Amino acid sequence: MSITKNEIKVGSLDWFYRETNPETNDKIPVVFLHGLVSQSYSWLVILDELEKQGYRAIAPDWIGSGYSGKPDKRDFDYTPDAFIQGLGEFLEQLKIEKFYLVVQGFLGSVGLQYALRHPEQIEKLIILNTPISTSAKLPWKLQQMALPFVGDMITQDPLLVDRTLEGGSKYVIEDKVLEVYRSPFLKASAAGRSLLATLKNLRLKDAMIEIESGFKNWDRPTQIIWGLIDPWLNFADVETFAKGISDIEIVTLEKAGHYPQEHWPKEISEALILFLRKTVV
Repeated sequence: MSITKNEIKVGSLDWFYRETNPETNDKIPVVFLHGLVSQSYSWLVILDELEKQGYRAIAPDWIGSGYSGKPDKRDFDYTPDAFIQGLGEFLEQLKIEKFYLVVQGFLGSVGLQYALRHPEQIEKLIILNTPISTSAKLPWKLQQMALPFVGDMITQDPLLVDRTLEGGSKYVIEDKVLEVYRSPFLKASAAGRSLLATLKNLRLKDAMIEIESGFKNWDRPTQIIWGLIDPWLNFADVETFAKGISDIEIVTLEKAGHYPQEHWPKEISEALILFLRKTVV
């Protein structure tokens, strides 16, 4: 595995990202965006599989997450618009113009908003257990992190990562993996403050209105890979969402939960690679 860990400063923001380095680099790159309390680390196995197939893949840690910068909320307001602008500048710095986009989770919804605002950049879209409907709500495990006073304490607890990832996945996650996710919270209080700011400014209701409306006329090839035992998001929303997309493929994972890449990366990789190989008509 020759996946590299990289850091880059774009404007005032410090980005950490993982990148595959295939021997040949003649394919459109793949960009992976993670969800809340997760990191680019969650894509590691899938990145490895893509590298074997000759794909350049880039997986950043969102600003405020993982090993990317955690600016004060006075310098970065942690709204979808701020994330979208930051992502655009990050991709521009890496000279990525057209790409396959893979999103997952409640922060992955910002990736869907990015796609709607920059459809000319999206070759294909792949969605894994991401809120896509106005019926979607932040789960209580995440809502309580944003409560006044209480949230300040909860978001400083490294074990919130364990509870959220395992609660959403419906499976135990190896401790050596959880150590990676906990690490930013153990190193500095800025990780908790950034998570709190993200939760308070996610504006999920407005985001879902934009996504639900915008994708009714979406014409880029789209694949949805969905864990059916997700305790937070309903598969019924997928079926409704799919009706508005002309070129859609749905793959279901019967035993997977909200973070399907944690326990089913091989199955996801197989479906994803087949989809990427399909010729766009």
